[in-house]
Amino acid sequence: MNPLSIQFENVIPAPLADYPTEGQVWRCGLKLEFPARILLNASSGKGKTTFSSIVYGLRNDYSGKVLIDGKDVSTFSLNDWILLRRMKLSAIFQDMQLFPKLTAWENLILKNNLTSHRDESRIEQMLARLGMAERKHQLCGTLSLGQQQRIAIVRGMLQPFHLLVMDEPFSHIDEENAAKALELIEEETALNGAGYILTTLGSRHGKQFDREVNL
Repeated sequence: MNPLSIQFENVIPAPLADYPTEGQVWRCGLKLEFPARILLNASSGKGKTTFSSIVYGLRNDYSGKVLIDGKDVSTFSLNDWILLRRMKLSAIFQDMQLFPKLTAWENLILKNNLTSHRDESRIEQMLARLGMAERKHQLCGTLSLGQQQRIAIVRGMLQPFHLLVMDEPFSHIDEENAAKALELIEEETALNGAGYILTTLGSRHGKQFDREVNL
């Protein structure tokens, strides 16, 4: 799989424009190249979710430039983003973005069917690894936040990707289950020849990363 790069050039989100910033991202020059395992560390309010949303193309309320593979994302069309999100860029967000009136399995199959990335037996295995096999036919809206988060983690890996962006994906999960989830994520990114960005309030989840960036 070809490498992928993300570059920030003097980027500052509009909500932070009037506030001083520290770290290695806002108002800085930052280049991340994948495959690599990146830990993005920041306290609350420093813009972790904003960072993830900018990389995924959900926010454009910032000054400066963001480049993906050397191309300014401000020039991307909607179709460019659709293709990028289908084949190169996947994300797991804090709010999960599951369909509450669909079952866990329906949420997963809906995503997987877009690219036929994994067969059903592999999806079953992933659910079992995260202790969710017996919940697969339950409506997502009736699952606990921790259970929903585990479904969202599996769903985020049911497509080809060069980069998996994860915004505090374990915020509702205990450390034991977080460790299991991160182990599965490591396996899937390796199978894809991909890398990931993991945002966190400070926990390293017992892992070593290729690079740590302070926001």
